[in-house]
Amino acid sequence: MAIKFYKTKDPYGYMSNYSRYRFFVYGRWWNCVEAPYQAMKTFDKAEQDVIWQASGSNEARLLGQKVTLRPDWGEVKDTVMKECLVAKFLQHKDIRDQLLATDDEELIEASNVDFYWGCGSDGSGKNMLGKLLMEVRSELKGE
Repeated sequence: MAIKFYKTKDPYGYMSNYSRYRFFVYGRWWNCVEAPYQAMKTFDKAEQDVIWQASGSNEARLLGQKVTLRPDWGEVKDTVMKECLVAKFLQHKDIRDQLLATDDEELIEASNVDFYWGCGSDGSGKNMLGKLLMEVRSELKGE
């Protein structure tokens, strides 16, 4: 049986990039995974600073759509996401334990609109967020 997550207030909402868990990565404290992920889309320090100051996850996402995109983003975006996830779960024992408690269940970001990070409206999406969370879970288990 697969575990689906999407909204932060739903069961398993702690897996969402929008969930508020303060953690340290890339030399700064961030309030959610979405913000450092969006900030790393650019090499422009001023643009990164604006995203760092965003009031919330959605604002960070919207600001990330306006940055000067780094030329290698397509090649590094999965690595950046995984680095953010590892930092989040290593720095919060409560949600690390919850993630480990999902055992070997498939994790699916149930986004209707995102066919890359989520499963998309018809389930044909790549579900990269779910796959990276499963990788992080395996690494935390020491597999």
